[in-house]
Amino acid sequence: MSSTMQKPNHALTQGAIGKTLFLFTLPILAGNVLQSLNGSVNAIWIGHGLGEAALAAASNANTILFFLIGAVFGVGMAATILVGQSIGANNLDQAKRAIGTSLVFFIVLSVVIAAIGLALAEPLMAWMHMPADAKPLAVAYLRVIFLAIPFIYVMAFVSMSLRGAGDARTPFVFLVVNVVLDIALNPLLIFGWGPVPRMGIAGSATATLIATVLTLMGLVTYLYRSKHFLRIKREELHYLRIDPVILKSLVAKGVPMGLQMIVMSTSMIAMISLVNSFGAHTTAAYGACFQLWNYIQMPSLAVGMAASSMAAQNVGAGLWDRVDRVALTGLGFNVLLTGCLVSVVYLFNHGALGLFLPADGGSIEIAQHINRIVIWSFILFGISFVFAGVVRSTGAVIPPLLILLIALWIVRIPFAYGFVGAWGADAIWWSFPLGSLVSAALSALYYRYGGWRKARMLVPAAAVSVGSVDSRTSSADPA
Repeated sequence: MSSTMQKPNHALTQGAIGKTLFLFTLPILAGNVLQSLNGSVNAIWIGHGLGEAALAAASNANTILFFLIGAVFGVGMAATILVGQSIGANNLDQAKRAIGTSLVFFIVLSVVIAAIGLALAEPLMAWMHMPADAKPLAVAYLRVIFLAIPFIYVMAFVSMSLRGAGDARTPFVFLVVNVVLDIALNPLLIFGWGPVPRMGIAGSATATLIATVLTLMGLVTYLYRSKHFLRIKREELHYLRIDPVILKSLVAKGVPMGLQMIVMSTSMIAMISLVNSFGAHTTAAYGACFQLWNYIQMPSLAVGMAASSMAAQNVGAGLWDRVDRVALTGLGFNVLLTGCLVSVVYLFNHGALGLFLPADGGSIEIAQHINRIVIWSFILFGISFVFAGVVRSTGAVIPPLLILLIALWIVRIPFAYGFVGAWGADAIWWSFPLGSLVSAALSALYYRYGGWRKARMLVPAAAVSVGSVDSRTSSADPA
């Protein structure tokens, strides 16, 4: 570990935008792939080692986990943007106030959620109508996961804050450690070995708990050993308290970003409900396509997150010409990276789907048909995501939410349900590119003509509360 004190990283506000954005995107993209692979490997251990009931239990419990993470994701993103703006404006005091407020908020919230979850794990599974043979397994798994929630929340928050400060490498390195530990501990704790007892499905959740605790301890140790500029020193413990103005801004900006995940998840439920009406073959085909789509979307998600962090620092520094170039460069990377994946799937459609479906079943033909209609539209999805990421970097969080709401619930879902009688299942598949086209068009129009450049993360009163707040971050928020 380096003993030299780390200084704020202003690389995101300097130098070649293309190279900087690409190098900042790579760790985020690799991290997304790693997390997906980790989930897949753990599902294989559970499914093949403990059976279908255990896999169903873990799937349902993980649905709860993903919802809990998504519920606070927006606040984490808001903190990331505020940290990025503060670093860009050379306002380390404001950055640490944002980190201290957010950290206390996440710790208190996660402990409350963990306590409630431990008490309600069994009723929760009953409410979700878990099959009788899977219910006790799900409860055992979920109770351990709730113990891990505080560590998962804090780990996610610290990683997001580091990215906001311009450091994507450190979160990626420790994510690799986390994934390696989780994958290695899963079979050991599930099946037992030597003095380690066989824990069954609870062992998989325990592996996640242990891996997260050890990784978080390692990350915090590294930040203090390297004297990272964002660490809160002993004489700075006053930062570890709730600043009401910053918390109000984080919640006000974070809730709309969190609502976007709810809008997407509810639209997915509505869509799968319609798909289910066409029978098991179509549902299986859609499920296989969805597995591929998760990977096709990853470049867009990574580029959008990187562009948001990079734009936030440049917004804080007042470098608006660079903000625009970040957006254009991000769009180019999205088209290039996502376009390459889309082309590969088109070329090897049958083989790619064969990873999930039997080659001689009826589902694979349906799945190929779905992909031919849908997958090109993920390039449009990426355009929307990059524009939204840059727009949100100023604090304009409502318009991206409204655009998503229009694209999914006013266009995509009504189109699918309205034309399914005449077009059959094709109405569902064509609703994807239609919704993506509307989202991309509205996002581009708002980026060009909207008032997002006048939006701010903090309201005027923050100037009094946080001391040396840059005037650019304390003006009125019209968005």
